[in-house]
Formats: sequence, C-alpha cells, structure tokens
Amino acid sequence: MDFILVSVVLFVSVLLGVGFFTLFERKILGYLNNRKGPNKVGLFGLMQPFADGAKLFLKENVVPLMSVRLTFFISPMVILFISLFLWSVMPNFWYSVDHGLGLLFFLCLTGLSVYGLIFSGWSSNSKYSILGAYRGVAQAISYEVSLSLILLCFVEMSMSYDLEFYNYFFIVIMPFIGVVWFVTSLAETNRSPFDFAESESELVSGFNIEYSSFLFAFIFIGEYSSIMFMSYLFSLIFLGGNILIGVKTLFLMFLFILIRGTLPRFRYDHLMYLAWKVYLPFTLNFLVYYVCVYSYITSYLMFW
Repeated sequence: MDFILVSVVLFVSVLLGVGFFTLFERKILGYLNNRKGPNKVGLFGLMQPFADGAKLFLKENVVPLMSVRLTFFISPMVILFISLFLWSVMPNFWYSVDHGLGLLFFLCLTGLSVYGLIFSGWSSNSKYSILGAYRGVAQAISYEVSLSLILLCFVEMSMSYDLEFYNYFFIVIMPFIGVVWFVTSLAETNRSPFDFAESESELVSGFNIEYSSFLFAFIFIGEYSSIMFMSYLFSLIFLGGNILIGVKTLFLMFLFILIRGTLPRFRYDHLMYLAWKVYLPFTLNFLVYYVCVYSYITSYLMFW
C-alpha cells in the first residue's frame, strides 16, 4: 500500500513539475526574445499549464489512414512510461523502489526509450516521421555510449551503483567529465542544439508529426520529464547529492532553456563527429585514467 501511495505521489508531482516547467520555459524564452511569456490565464499566467493540458486532452485525436494503429497508439505510452519509470531510481525518504543497481537500471531504461521513438515514427507511415525517427535513434544510440562510459567512471570512483551513495562534488574532481555529461544530456533528451529528431525547419516536427491530442501530450510529457530527470541526476552526481537538490535542479533546467534560446542547431555530421571522434575517445581515456588511479590508491592502502 505504501509503495502504491508513494508511486502515485511521485507520478502526480512529476506531471505538475512538467506543467510548470513548460510555463517556466515559455517565460524565459519570452524574455530572451524581448517579449512577455504567458501572463493572461490566472495570476501571472500560473494557470496556463492547466489550460494547455485541458486543450491537449480534450481536442480531437486524428489517426492517419495508413498508420499501423496498434503501434501508433502504444508508442507514445511507452515513451511516457519509460520517462516516468526513470524517477523510481531517485533516492528519497520513502523509497518507492530500493535500487542497489540504480545506475544500471537507468542505463537499461534509456536504452529502451529509443524503441518508443522509432516505432512512433515508423507506425505513422510518413516519410517525415520515419526520417525524424531514424535521426533521433542514431543520435540517442551514439551518445548513450559516452553516457555509459561516464557512468563507469563514477562507479569506479565510488564502487557503487546505488545513487543513494552519490553525495560527492564530482564536478570538482571531474570538471571536464561534467561538461561532457551535460552536453550528452542535451543530446539524449533531443534538446537544442541537438534537436534533430524534431527539427521543424527540415522535418516539420519530425517523428511526432502525425500525433495530436492526448498522444502528442504523452510524447511531450515524456520529453520534459526526461529533461527534469537528467537535471536532477546531474545535481545528484556532480553537485553534492541532496544538499539543496531542488535549487540545483531548477538551475540546470534553466540552463537547458537558456541554451535553447541562444544556440543554433548543429549540422548533423558535426553531431556524429562530436559523438564518435571527440566524446568517445575522451571518455575512454578518462575511464582508463580513473581505473588506474583507483587501482593505485587501493594497492597503496593495502600495502600500508
């Protein structure tokens, strides 16, 4: 019973966080463009997320005639549920799920998330959605390699897969790894300047072009929930664990928005070059370095 209650509270909290994160993003982007964001619905526009949610879930759902219907309906739900399952590895006072192997569970879920993306593009039976899905999957798989190697660096230094024990300021001893992790998080969540899966100028919204109503809302919530979780994970690993974790997570979410409002999109070949020719050898070298450092320290302590 406690598990169900904690899961429901966490689920509702994430949904509310996504709603107000979209309002926060629209406000910041508005001021970056010298205009005001939403400010009409409710006091200071605070009811705008609820109005947007009601609009999305109450409007008509249009299904393409030639789509693969079952896969078309299931794929957005897969994207949403995987992004919500990510939050179960979060160490908290109630312990919804006690993950001794939380980082491995996180890697498994991020690997599974690409299936929802590619099947949503394929089942739409549109050339634009298929192209967007292919680009998004290639991008996600490429940057997952660097993400996995970075996580192995943390495991080697802390000798644990449980996020409860990650209460270190890794940004002090791993500043370059922190930068690579943040850029990789941008690529994994398909955010600017790596928003190739949804690049409107070439693919007219990309893999989700045929989705509307509540199915589009599922994809939208899944994407923003992943951004919030990656910001939380960066705060937990690099910025000292649970000390002011909410403030640090909010600051990183602000960085996600600031980068979207200021940087232009990469070229796709530059994106792949960065993943395979820069970040992969960089993280491999650092992994070997931290393995050697840990081996030296442990052998020195055992000798004495």
